[in-house]
Amino acid sequence: MHIHKVFQIEAAHRLPNVPAGHKCARLHGHSFRIEIHVEGEPDPAMGWVMDFADVKTAFAPLFEQLDHHYLNEIEGLENPTSEMLARWIFRRLETRLPTLDRVVVHETCTSGASCSRESF
Repeated sequence: MHIHKVFQIEAAHRLPNVPAGHKCARLHGHSFRIEIHVEGEPDPAMGWVMDFADVKTAFAPLFEQLDHHYLNEIEGLENPTSEMLARWIFRRLETRLPTLDRVVVHETCTSGASCSRESF
C-alpha cells in the first residue's frame, strides 16, 4: 500500500546547461509541488502505513532548505532541473524514511519528474 504527502515550495532557479537563448537559462521561479510517497503494510492496530506527521517531520529540514531559496546555490543542485531536484530530495530522505518509495516534483501544473529506487 502507498501513502503520500504533498508539500509546496516557492523557489527560484535557472538552468545553466540549456542551449544559449533558452528561456530556462534566465532566472525564474516556480511553485514546486512535491509529493513524498511511502509504501508498506498498514499496522494492524493503527490501521495506517505511517503517520503523515512523521512524513512532514522527515521532510521539514529539506523544506526549510528549499523554500524561498535560489536552488542553484544549494550544494548538489547547481543544475536544478525537476529530475535533479527529485533525485536530490530522494537521496536525503531515504535514510529518514526507510520505506520511501518515490519523490514526485511538479514544476508546473503539467510538467514534472519522479525518482524512485529504480532510478539509481
